[in-house]
Amino acid sequence: MNILAIDTTGLVASVALVTEVKTIGEFTLNHEMTHSQTVMPLVERMTELLGFDLGGVDCIACASGPGSFTGLRIGAATAKGLAYALGKPIAPVPTLDALAYNMFQTDAVVVPVMDARRNQVYTAMYRCQDGVFERLTAQAALDIETVLQQAAAYGKAVFLGDGTAVHREAILSVPGFCIAPPHACLQRAAVVGAYAAAFMPATEWVNADTFEPVYLRLSQAEREAAEKAGGQTK
Repeated sequence: MNILAIDTTGLVASVALVTEVKTIGEFTLNHEMTHSQTVMPLVERMTELLGFDLGGVDCIACASGPGSFTGLRIGAATAKGLAYALGKPIAPVPTLDALAYNMFQTDAVVVPVMDARRNQVYTAMYRCQDGVFERLTAQAALDIETVLQQAAAYGKAVFLGDGTAVHREAILSVPGFCIAPPHACLQRAAVVGAYAAAFMPATEWVNADTFEPVYLRLSQAEREAAEKAGGQTK
């Protein structure tokens, strides 16, 4: 099974081609260019170098959120466009699940934290031990103090995600907490594809018409509109 994977949910733009047993190719950029400038050129360049015809993919695995509102929309639009053009389904992979899957076989709880601004992070907690990968808590947007308190209940915790750069001092101030090394700390499309291959059977794939990103909370524009509407009704 060949899976084309895409992740544009955070600072990183990443694309990969994977199977159930190996990563065939992966391009990842963490630079100043916007995802709209990079994601399709990365797909085209990767497949060109591999000599791979995109018609040979079985599905498109796309990180489905939460994450940056703009990044989510770009990733979803790219996945939908490719799915329509190729006549292929989409495997919607939860971003936090894939991010946590960077860590495996550890006795520490795995805590991905994606910066959600306003002193909040998108997060959930995971166990990756004894060959088992499982989510322990619901995905949510929480203030960092709440996350640290919840993680402390498990004793040891390894944090990863772009939220670690924002809250590094607070995380490392807690005994038993550490931050994943740079190569495993941010989103990677190869992990999105590996997650889809390992945990998402074809019955969980969707077509381009029904695929939608998961935001977890309202965008800033939507919050401001709601606040304005609320003020007008008083």
